[in-house]
Amino acid sequence: MIVGLHSLWLPILLASVAVFIVSSIIHMALPWHKGDYRKVPNEDRMMEALRPLALPPGDYMLPRAGSMEEMKSPEFKKKLSDGPVMMFTVMPPGPFNMGSSMALWFLYVVIATVLVAYVTGRALPFGTPYLRVFRIAGATAFIGHALALWPMSIWYRRSLRATIVSSMDALIYALVTAGFLGWLWPR
Repeated sequence: MIVGLHSLWLPILLASVAVFIVSSIIHMALPWHKGDYRKVPNEDRMMEALRPLALPPGDYMLPRAGSMEEMKSPEFKKKLSDGPVMMFTVMPPGPFNMGSSMALWFLYVVIATVLVAYVTGRALPFGTPYLRVFRIAGATAFIGHALALWPMSIWYRRSLRATIVSSMDALIYALVTAGFLGWLWPR
């Protein structure tokens, strides 16, 4: 018999809260994410140079060709070889709004956990032993939390170290999610 999401609301909620707490500890108390972003040399000078451009918030590529033909042009190739070559995100000025970011992160965790519960509920019946639920839920949660990170390193040259560390976070989130689903799986 298929296990519906209505039967899994408690493990979904508890796993989401637990992952949220664990992720907060990882990012606020442990040092392993401190190397995710390096400081720009001459930061003040760079900020002063960019400020007059008034770049609106968004994602940018530098240099960026407008067409395939332009990418082949000697002028564009020179821009690439001369550098700098970068992709970057401009955020609105002012302090970070941690409240909205935390709320959106919690919403993401809930949605990810609902999807893990959905897949696991379709794969396993009522009364499935803990370890079997743990394996399916854990693998599904790891896929959900980790696999989207890797294209950022593959295509956009994000630091491989940052991707590996974030994948380790994903493994921890998956183990927590799997633990709650296995523990509270309907009997």
